[in-house]
Amino acid sequence: MKVSITSGRAEGPTKLNAFDNALLDAGIGDINLIKVSSILPAGTQVVELPEFPAGKMVNCVLSYASSDRDGDIISAAVALATSDDFGCVVESSGVNRNIEDVKKEAEEMVKYMMDIRGLEIREILMAHESHTVKQHGAVVASVVYLENNPL
Repeated sequence: MKVSITSGRAEGPTKLNAFDNALLDAGIGDINLIKVSSILPAGTQVVELPEFPAGKMVNCVLSYASSDRDGDIISAAVALATSDDFGCVVESSGVNRNIEDVKKEAEEMVKYMMDIRGLEIREILMAHESHTVKQHGAVVASVVYLENNPL
């Protein structure tokens, strides 16, 4: 299995448009995202985000935050941990939370998930975004699951 990790942020005329624009900024705005839980199969490789055909159905773990209050700071993060057996993914987000706190929470959660399963962590990777809202803002961070065969 291959996965990509990405993030984006944006403004828009509505919260929904801001969310859509953040997905576009992350490179995943023209596909249909299917939210899945947090396990990575054994041997998962992290690769660069490919271009997808528009409308493709794609599994992902998605973290997001949005706000329509001028001055709010919105943050989103995903963290993934791998081991020789399998891996875990977590998401963290918030409004008016320091991005470092959101990142730290994601890292602590993924470490806990690996520990409770008795898995020795090989690596931890993270994607994150933070944005100060002007009108309607959104941030996203995602681990996108790719098919084993070429796109």
